Amino acid sequence: MKKALLLPNPDNPRLTEAVTGIDHTGAPVDIRVPVERALTLYLNAQEIVTMMTINDYPEYLALGYLLNQNMLKPDDVVTEVEYDDELEVVVVRTQRGTNYEQKLKKKTLTSGCAQGTAFGDLMESIEGANLPQAELRTSWLYELTHKINTTPSLYLTAGAIHGCVLCEKGEPICYMEDVGRHNAVDKIAGWMFREKIDPANKIFYTTGRLTSEMVIKTVRMGIPILVSRSGFTAWGVELARQVGLTLIGRAKGKRFIALAGQERITFDQDLAFVAEESMRTRRKGGDDD
Repeated sequence: MKKALLLPNPDNPRLTEAVTGIDHTGAPVDIRVPVERALTLYLNAQEIVTMMTINDYPEYLALGYLLNQNMLKPDDVVTEVEYDDELEVVVVRTQRGTNYEQKLKKKTLTSGCAQGTAFGDLMESIEGANLPQAELRTSWLYELTHKINTTPSLYLTAGAIHGCVLCEKGEPICYMEDVGRHNAVDKIAGWMFREKIDPANKIFYTTGRLTSEMVIKTVRMGIPILVSRSGFTAWGVELARQVGLTLIGRAKGKRFIALAGQERITFDQDLAFVAEESMRTRRKGGDDD
């Protein structure tokens, strides 16, 4: 696999705007907050969904959304992805004819912030899943979490945002952010599809909760290890155990908890040399859910 690196750009003026208010003492404050934009997705001639997003990578978001909803197959030939900034529309065109009228009628509202929606039967996405026998060394885990926590990002500077990071060993290789964690996941899925990235030896990191939606999307992408700085839901744990996904949560500083797929973990890091998470690396503007 060719080495690639795609990191957030918190200095992009399109992604935030300045807002004036007062703090807890009544003193005036100026902060920057993420900007939400509507993005309507079409697959060939059919309107699929309108999403609220920071809209930094609309083409990746469109492809990843369709992949994770099982509307786009991994072997599909995408002939064009066209984005119109003025109309706030992205159109994905495929060689294969598509019609998802019936599928669009069956919706499950997920627990993702910004109201993520999964179409059809959630379980059809992971039945018969066969994840690769990867390894997770704790030295890689501490290395990648430190690098993610110290990388300039909207997550650190503005808050009200979620981050998802695709990693190889201890190296982040693709870091996406959005107002909803499902959007950040989908952007990574779209990037992997476009760049033909092998998921077998990858680690997926998220700042959000380890919900059923996060587990299903990680499994759909073929990634064997899912890590979060936040906590778990019961169904997320149950699904991870069912499909053999390594599920690690509450990964902050020296600490983490693994509730599924523990057999992939190799404890090779001396904890005496791992620093606790500093206040500087914690998000300034919101919760980790």
